[in-house]
Amino acid sequence: MMRLQIFFSIFTSVICLDETYQNKRAKLLSDEFKLTLGGSLNLTDKEGEVNKCLMQYKNKELNYAFDHPEYYNLSHHFFTYKKKIRESKVYQIIKDLPKGAVLHVHDMGILGPDYLMNVTYMDKLYVCLSYPVQLRFAEKTPKLSCASSWQLMSEARRKTTNVTKFDLELRKLFTIVVDNPDVVYPSITQSWDVFMKYFLTVSQMLSHRPVWEQYFYDALKKFREDNIMYVEVRSILPNLYELDGTTYGQIVTAKAYRKAINRFMKDYPDFIGAKLIYAPPRKVDTEAVKIDLDLALEIKHNMPEHFAGFDLVGQEDKGKPLKDFVPQLETTAKELNYFFHAGETDWYGSLTDENLVDAILLGAKRLGHAYALPKHPLLMKEVIKNNIGLEVNVVSNTVLSLVRDLRNHPLSVFFANDLPVVLSSDDPGAWEADPITDDFYVAFMGVASKQSDLRMLKKLALNSLEYSALDNQSKNEALKRFNRKWDEFMKKFKCSSY
Repeated sequence: MMRLQIFFSIFTSVICLDETYQNKRAKLLSDEFKLTLGGSLNLTDKEGEVNKCLMQYKNKELNYAFDHPEYYNLSHHFFTYKKKIRESKVYQIIKDLPKGAVLHVHDMGILGPDYLMNVTYMDKLYVCLSYPVQLRFAEKTPKLSCASSWQLMSEARRKTTNVTKFDLELRKLFTIVVDNPDVVYPSITQSWDVFMKYFLTVSQMLSHRPVWEQYFYDALKKFREDNIMYVEVRSILPNLYELDGTTYGQIVTAKAYRKAINRFMKDYPDFIGAKLIYAPPRKVDTEAVKIDLDLALEIKHNMPEHFAGFDLVGQEDKGKPLKDFVPQLETTAKELNYFFHAGETDWYGSLTDENLVDAILLGAKRLGHAYALPKHPLLMKEVIKNNIGLEVNVVSNTVLSLVRDLRNHPLSVFFANDLPVVLSSDDPGAWEADPITDDFYVAFMGVASKQSDLRMLKKLALNSLEYSALDNQSKNEALKRFNRKWDEFMKKFKCSSY
């Protein structure tokens, strides 16, 4: 009897110890989850129903990937799986979900090759088919240098024996997508070389004033169709031209944005709007930056309601570091909002990742990419202290060779610490991606915790409006509109529809 009592006493103690351990374990995991981006949000009953459906699909996909890692798409190059993800139930739900704003996108990289091919069928487009191919609208044959000869695009098509083949080859100039990306893009050098050639090819064609205005109008339409309600676009502000060769200054280009935005807002009053971030190249001297800053101030003075701020763009590893321009940038720091590209690099302790230091010291409102930020714990604390938004472009980072397996993306650190992340898409047209849904999907399924759910998606959308350049009144109105759209989606949602 005594032995039996001792046995039950030991058995009971073991159970109590096990329960204590399990309770501590569950509490640790629960407390940690609450620290993640969106982890502290509470879901309504209806949101809970939607979340249950979403997570069933998410877990099904990820459980299969865990058991069959060789088939996990997001560990490979984006070009190899971008079409496959359209079949995902999770993707389809995210596609329909209101997603707020896009705050980091470059104008000439928004619309893809199919749109650009339609532009090549417009009247009075001339082409120089020698390398590099040039495209320019004109009333008469352009006098610009051409190694072969300028001819109307319509004539070039008429002369070819196979128009389908001609167009397929032409289309390749408007995309960096290839069937064998691991061979074509073995390193960041090849990725960026082709990426830069893309912009050189499309810029002259798109800079025809009527085309430029229509292009941006159609870009806004594309964002709206992807359930985006506000956009901040970066532009180098190319000089626009007319058919007769008349060329305008950059102020006219900025005003062309205003014209397109106002026309779009009139046609689609549910859209919140768009603003311009003037973003000239960073590979210049200090005098050029001073001129650029003066232009930014002039644009702000001329169209304050459509102007967001200033940035410097281009491949960071090859461009001038921000520290070279500190004296010039300090002079306008109180007059301009800065949204600097900073830390878009795999290097650690280089001048490139130190751009993060200067961007923060110069008072940047948001950091573009901030890919190297987790290597700088003090800078992460400064980001939190100063409430600096982080414009993360996940698909861009994999396409431009910073990371391949998205489970290794530093965004996971940002998510885990509830940093002020804003998901954006950079240049989705160049790699034939959605305006923003692809980035949401790969971040949710490849970077975020398996446990991250609808709360994270909602927080990302809210962040995109909260860290925008909208004034407080407009921001509050935007948040109200978003919440209405969000609630409408929740009410209409049916899991069986997916």
